[in-house]
Amino acid sequence: MAQSNPLHFGVLLHQFKLSTDELIERAQLIEEVGFDSCWVGDHMWASADPAAEHPECLTLLTALLAHTSRIRMGPLVICYAFRNPAYLAKALSTIDNLGHGRLEIGLGIGWKPAEFDAYGWQFLPTAERLRQLDETVQILKLMFTQPQTTFKGRYYSVTDAFNSPKPVQKPHPPITIAGTGEKMMLRLVAKHADWWNLPGGAQDKFDHLLEVLKGHCRAVGRDFNTLRISQMNMICLGRNQKEVDAKVEEIKGTPFEKIALRGTPEQIVAAYRERAAKGITGFITQFTEDPNPETIKLFANEVMPALR
Repeated sequence: MAQSNPLHFGVLLHQFKLSTDELIERAQLIEEVGFDSCWVGDHMWASADPAAEHPECLTLLTALLAHTSRIRMGPLVICYAFRNPAYLAKALSTIDNLGHGRLEIGLGIGWKPAEFDAYGWQFLPTAERLRQLDETVQILKLMFTQPQTTFKGRYYSVTDAFNSPKPVQKPHPPITIAGTGEKMMLRLVAKHADWWNLPGGAQDKFDHLLEVLKGHCRAVGRDFNTLRISQMNMICLGRNQKEVDAKVEEIKGTPFEKIALRGTPEQIVAAYRERAAKGITGFITQFTEDPNPETIKLFANEVMPALR
């Protein structure tokens, strides 16, 4: 997400019930109207309709980068457990080259046991998944920067592994780690991340989590000011209150109902201004409806200019 704008705006392009051609068209529109980044999820299927089309994350990112020219692209977030870490480093390095240095890397530990079970991965307790993520990021950074990589960890080992070409971005593409776990996850953010991504539903805990994160930065010898903060927000956006209310009605009874920001462009601007004042400089928006072109344009034309 490295660029000169004081605030960074992205869209989570949920690859659900859309063909690959439609996803490419949406990504091109997101670029055309001025967003800084476009993100996709890393799931094997969508909970709302497991049988619906849901393209694989890294393959989709490769196609989206090939069909755009400026916008940055990333996964929000890669589940480390779905791929061997050395292989993941190789794939991400190739993707960054194909995108001419436009890749963002978002990382997390996964949360859907059914996916792990169905595909034959072991869904370990949270603490162990966090330790595995720690080793994964260490391997990624070594593979991105060293001529050869050897790593012997508790969970993973790599021996004299080559990785060429290296990523275009030096020392590596920006790494985002998403999560709120105070003891281990935020410590991993302090150790490894360029961006900490705060879920929108955790906004009421932000001040406390920020102090915890600053404490972890001190403990690992990290300058907190070298870390940037982003937030993924689910948004019900309408041109007027009637449109907003109609969109809120559509998500009643879903997990989104409790966490979604809702409002007209003016109300969303006010909410984002309040969050930016607390130090959040990246806003990644997922719209409650499918990535509707008209809603994408409304946000780009009336929300982003007011904040920039």
